[in-house]
Amino acid sequence: MRLVSWNIARQPEAWNYLARDDSIDVALLQEANEPTALDQMDVVSGRPFRLAGWKKRAFSTAVVDCSQRYDVRATPAWNSIERASADELGVSRPGSLALATVTGPDLAAPLVVVSVYAAWEEPVPKNEASWIYADASAHRLISDLCALLQRQKDHRILVAGDWNILHGYGEDGSPYWAGRYRSVFDRMETLGLQFVGPQQPSGQAATDPAAELPADSLDVPTYRTRRNDPRSARRQLDFVFASTRIAEAVTTTALNTPGAWGPSDHCRVRIDVNETLLG
Repeated sequence: MRLVSWNIARQPEAWNYLARDDSIDVALLQEANEPTALDQMDVVSGRPFRLAGWKKRAFSTAVVDCSQRYDVRATPAWNSIERASADELGVSRPGSLALATVTGPDLAAPLVVVSVYAAWEEPVPKNEASWIYADASAHRLISDLCALLQRQKDHRILVAGDWNILHGYGEDGSPYWAGRYRSVFDRMETLGLQFVGPQQPSGQAATDPAAELPADSLDVPTYRTRRNDPRSARRQLDFVFASTRIAEAVTTTALNTPGAWGPSDHCRVRIDVNETLLG
């Protein structure tokens, strides 16, 4: 099974990219808005396209069945945390998480796939010196995911998306921010959700890396500060995690070369699940 994780930045052309790529079975989208006519594609989870919060954000995460080769269903159902029933996943920030359960002949058992978006936030009260952060949103997402962990580490979950954090370092070399970001990866690992990339060589290294990027980093840039400038791709913000029991069956690749990048400020991350690789 092949998936793609992609922050499409509300770009209509991104939907056309997905429609033209017949190699993709499931798309995990972030910053998705209402698609136009797409008869051959099915938004399984994601509507309404709105991210909760004080800002008006007409976009959300989404799970899209792109091929009909697998059975992709919007289960378990989710709802906002104050409205969720006992049988629904309570989501702290509606629009930041979409999920579905996938079954098919080459999957050993049902696989829960989750698209996540860690929204930027600001401290209060706001002032001209305010900064933004996304690790708090990332931790809310992790807390929401905990409800899917039925038997400690005996689960089958794939989580991918735009986390808006850094891997292994902090902005300007800050140990403080490096520690905050590390707590996200550590917490996922503790829950049995293993970081599976993408990392080099499964993606092109930055041609103009950020000064604070550690020399031994294997990060692959997935975000451009200037959408049409390949040299502005300096940081990796998109990451994939998989349950420990299936992690060896998952391979990830950042489609971040200039010719493959696409119309968004984020590149696509290809995810292949091949359970024949498991011992």
